[in-house]
Amino acid sequence: MPSQTLPITNLQLPNLHSSSSSTTTMLLKDNNNNDDDDDDPSKSLLISSSFKDNNNNNKIMSIKPLLSRSSSFNSIGGGGGGVKSFYQKRRRRVASDESLSFVSNGTSNSNRSSSSSSSFGRDVRHVASETFLLTRLGLKLLSYLGVGYKWITQFLALGCYALLLLPGFIQVGYHYFFSSQIRRSVVYGDKPRNRLDLFLPRNSDGPKPVVAFITGGAWIIGYKAWGSLLGQQLSERDIIVACIDYRNFPQATISDMIEDASQGISFVCNNIAEYGGDPNRIYLMGQSAGAHIAACTIVEQAIKEAGEGESTSWSLSQIKAYFGLSGGYNLFNLVDYFHSRGLYRSIFLSIMEGEESLRRFSPEVMVQDPNIGNAVSLLPNMVLFHGTGDYSIPSDQSTSFAETLRRLGVKAEAILYEGKTHTDVFLQDPMRGGNDDMFDDLVAYIHAGDAEALSRDASAPPRRRLVPEFMLKLAHTVSPF
Repeated sequence: MPSQTLPITNLQLPNLHSSSSSTTTMLLKDNNNNDDDDDDPSKSLLISSSFKDNNNNNKIMSIKPLLSRSSSFNSIGGGGGGVKSFYQKRRRRVASDESLSFVSNGTSNSNRSSSSSSSFGRDVRHVASETFLLTRLGLKLLSYLGVGYKWITQFLALGCYALLLLPGFIQVGYHYFFSSQIRRSVVYGDKPRNRLDLFLPRNSDGPKPVVAFITGGAWIIGYKAWGSLLGQQLSERDIIVACIDYRNFPQATISDMIEDASQGISFVCNNIAEYGGDPNRIYLMGQSAGAHIAACTIVEQAIKEAGEGESTSWSLSQIKAYFGLSGGYNLFNLVDYFHSRGLYRSIFLSIMEGEESLRRFSPEVMVQDPNIGNAVSLLPNMVLFHGTGDYSIPSDQSTSFAETLRRLGVKAEAILYEGKTHTDVFLQDPMRGGNDDMFDDLVAYIHAGDAEALSRDASAPPRRRLVPEFMLKLAHTVSPF
């Protein structure tokens, strides 16, 4: 497939400097001026311009542009004041409605129920609006992918895979929407999809360790809700989980994703104490594409901190360890491999901002640059989990990266799970219930040095099964990952 250049949408607005009077409204609102609409970020993608023609008749023109990589809420808003204040108001609302309700013990049951119902309704509208946005972007992506044999077979396999795991997805989804221990869509930044979900333990005694988690999705279909199962199960072990959402391709490219991840991590480092988290025990974790984004983020952060005069809103000293699950760390070895799997070269290079940028976004290559030697010494403990049966991203990506880091003096190790595929360690095994080697290893790292927590882990009841075994085995067989 030949390399393609992604089009950038150009907005053709009427001449607002003509002699006729005109006004421009950047955000659409309904006739009832419902404040709940302000919570919908994708509404800012709908730009409405009102103006008068030569006959002094009012005209309305609606435009639905696809955001280019360089677009942001600030750039759409001209001076940025209107949209910036919108997000500031949204952040204040989240702080007052969610943070304070979490720490307050004096709220009546009826008020708490009413607040929960209102929050649920707002979240449903938010999910619906984001679903519309993702669908539109997905259709745009299809125009780049074209229709090929590999893509069609992968899509059909994905449908069968999702159907087989549907019993588990329904249970996880019910918990996601109705659990009082989840704070959904907490705003952490001013860009589209700058939100995160917080999974809070029921036990509120003492500050808790925190996992900032970045989900996978081939840099195209990542979404914070994909971390719901992990968040639910870790919160049952007294660990707070923050699932950070980020912009995907074609709405954004890799540098935007790293920017979002960094801003989400900054929010966690600077605000998690308000939710009962311990700011001195924060762990960064990513899965698949999320592991790559997270690794790029900490390498870039290390370079910033090692440089002179760079101001940062968070520090690597706040990150106890990095956990990479089924990640890819050397893109030069993955371009052709992904192409053979259906993620075509032209698409992948567009995501990574061109072939000349592969080095910058390959953490294993970057850490070997002699010019950033001081930066490498700032990296936290690096723990890389991978299944040997992973045919989406081969396990040698983790083993090679770990060896490179150790050679450079960084504390790192790769933990392999024999025969496990890309989704076994993240979906099938957790849905199977009972013992799960990867989950147990992860919790052991987080609770290391905490004898009381380790004792509770040893006596914790086994996790319940979510999907029958025969359906899990079929899902393992048909999985496109």
